[in-house]
Amino acid sequence: MAHTPTWNATRLPDQTGRTAVVTGANSGLGLATVDALARAGAHVVLAVRDVGRGEEAAATVKGAKGTLEVRRLDLADLASVRAFAESWQGGLDLLINNAGVMAVPESRTKDGFETQFGTNHLGHFALTNLLLPHLTDRVVTVASMAHKAPGTRVHFDNLDLTGEYTPYRAYSQSKLANLLFTLELQRRLTAAGSTVRALAAHPGYAATNLQSHDASAVRRALMRVGNKVIAQDNRAGALPTLYAATQDLPGAAYLGPDGFGEMRGGPTMVSRSAAASDPDGAKRLWAASEELTGVGFPSLSGKEATA
Repeated sequence: MAHTPTWNATRLPDQTGRTAVVTGANSGLGLATVDALARAGAHVVLAVRDVGRGEEAAATVKGAKGTLEVRRLDLADLASVRAFAESWQGGLDLLINNAGVMAVPESRTKDGFETQFGTNHLGHFALTNLLLPHLTDRVVTVASMAHKAPGTRVHFDNLDLTGEYTPYRAYSQSKLANLLFTLELQRRLTAAGSTVRALAAHPGYAATNLQSHDASAVRRALMRVGNKVIAQDNRAGALPTLYAATQDLPGAAYLGPDGFGEMRGGPTMVSRSAAASDPDGAKRLWAASEELTGVGFPSLSGKEATA
């Protein structure tokens, strides 16, 4: 029997006057997040790689009290990330790091990073730090249950997994990195005296386009079946993100579905793996990410957290 969420997007607080950026917003969880925030009154920026597809996605949002805007952002290209951030003017209430790739064949970003680590983690790491001087409320980064996969760790001696790449090893590493990033970002925000909060969320098993790019044809076929039989839809999958984005929650909180195995259901606080709770690992990842991207934590209110 389906697990019916007890909290849904109709219970979002009024977002009138708030501005949000949602990465990867032209389909799936991102578009569902955009739709809910715009219906609640927010001005939502769809940060997408393909502006044409972003405009088509924005046109599907009907009955919104808020407004929509589409801007180009390619998280697999640090020059694009910098251009997006440098063009930003004014305040920003909410940054939702939603975009991602999953279990794709081995490849590299424009800057030479392994694609999943480079897109899912490093792109969002750079974007967040570059936009932090504008942020007034919170950052929500979309992680995954995959961070708990057996043996998952950050391969600090081989972040690109050269010679040991498998699609799911790389995906799980990138999702673990999302949670370590959130943990260290919150520590730095607190040390800097900032009221901005960093949170993370995962959608459970949600039917999106993400699974369609799996490197394995067999897994793609199995996921098509699972999407029809087991998965919840993208609107339900977006609920943990929306809850993290709008409810009064502690910094570094991690949200996911409350149903069996965190696969589906309404949003609730969920647990991380031990690896995702390691403050030393989080600091080490941050230092490596700064070195790779050339982007560091900005000075906020005259204070700056130390590594």
